[in-house]
Amino acid sequence: MALLVIASCQLMVVLDITIVNIALPDIQRSLDFSTTSLAWVVNAYTLSFGGLLLLGGRTGDILGRRRVFIFGVLLFVLASLLGGLAQNAGQLLAARALQGVGGAIASPTALSLVSTTFREGPERNRAFGVFAAVSAGGGAIGLLAGGVLVEWLNWRWVFFVNVPIGLLIALATPRWIRESERHPGHFDIAGALTSTVGMVLLVYGFIRAAQEGWRDGLTVASFAAAVVILTVFILIERQSRQPITPLHMFADRNRAGTYGMMLSLAAAIFGMFFFLTLFTQNVLDFSPLQTGLAFLPVSAVIAIGAGLASRFLPRYGPKPFMVVGGILAASGLAWLTLTDVHSTYVGSVLGPILVFSLGMGMEFVSLTLMALSNVPTHETGAASGLLNATQQVGGSLGLSILVTMFGTASRNEADKQVPRFLEQATPAERLRFERTGDLPPPWADEVLTAGVSAAFTMAAIFAVLAALIAVVVIQVRPSDLERLGGKGLGPV
Repeated sequence: MALLVIASCQLMVVLDITIVNIALPDIQRSLDFSTTSLAWVVNAYTLSFGGLLLLGGRTGDILGRRRVFIFGVLLFVLASLLGGLAQNAGQLLAARALQGVGGAIASPTALSLVSTTFREGPERNRAFGVFAAVSAGGGAIGLLAGGVLVEWLNWRWVFFVNVPIGLLIALATPRWIRESERHPGHFDIAGALTSTVGMVLLVYGFIRAAQEGWRDGLTVASFAAAVVILTVFILIERQSRQPITPLHMFADRNRAGTYGMMLSLAAAIFGMFFFLTLFTQNVLDFSPLQTGLAFLPVSAVIAIGAGLASRFLPRYGPKPFMVVGGILAASGLAWLTLTDVHSTYVGSVLGPILVFSLGMGMEFVSLTLMALSNVPTHETGAASGLLNATQQVGGSLGLSILVTMFGTASRNEADKQVPRFLEQATPAERLRFERTGDLPPPWADEVLTAGVSAAFTMAAIFAVLAALIAVVVIQVRPSDLERLGGKGLGPV
């Protein structure tokens, strides 16, 4: 029951990243978002979530993880209610940012509670397997849930649905989860602010580059400011007695390698969900519900991969699953680059996402165990927060890079397709194009497919990078295998 409560919270927080994607067209029409500002419905959540995860993990260490977990869940519930009731764009963006804050408090505390609730060895391996499967598969479940809610009710229910779920989690937590020991300390507010602002500027720079080009003044200024502020963040962390990001954690090569792999793989999985959603709805003409159903196999296969990894980790260690998982993920993404306007779901999409999902299931269990291995009990909140932060920051930053690749390839393809369209267009079609600047199908499908293929190429490179890090950096010692098998148990 403790695992059910913890995993339910993680599922609620993670699926919120994708459940809103399906509702974006309806939100845009309802609240009069511009196309550019609509992207911030997603970014307002992921950036506040990723930027404050480290502070959320530290808060649980200091104030008690169960208490902080409940507060984070209730804050997420309140923000969800406000989002569903929003009457204009500003109110919705504020609610999305507040949702991210609630998620940043609840999510790392949930991962820490897994460490303190389950004994190290097979019991904790299975718990981490469930947690990792939920974390990786929540995105696909979010797309399905979003499709159902938007098609059967309306877009506001992608927010309202969190309210009863969150309240049940908050009510069940005191009964099934024991409070953790509190560790005195202080909050590194300066570190939290500089890390969040720095990442927001970095992501904005990539998004701006996709729209206006790399020579745009605001693009260059965003990157320059991001470098300065993130440098200040590192200096603050080096001088702080209790930093939000204990830099000594990176001294362990396995943990440093794990964080690097998570950055790369998060970029790959965020990109896969985002661009396949575009492809299925715009090229394959899937409805929101059909799109959600198309991603349903992802969650099932991720669960299979996570189950295999958690079962055989004590025998073989995490490194083989890290390497094989990265190779499978890269292979699936490389396969997706072959999609074109004549592709079908069964012939061109289903196979690649199954291969990709199997690899990601193996990866998330291995990365979670390696990141929290040999971490002192009083730092499990910081370690789990850092792992979650690398996932969210890697996803946001990686997606912005992939969007830049998408934009460049789309513009290049549009330069080819516009003359072809003008040769065949009727006077009415020419007039509509001059007024809107939008190509109609099938020319628009060619442009979109070219951009999506380029984005998948970059995502595959991210997955290859993760596999290379596993091969070169990760080292599993005999003592690690003993702990995974439940022998020689000591502190976390």
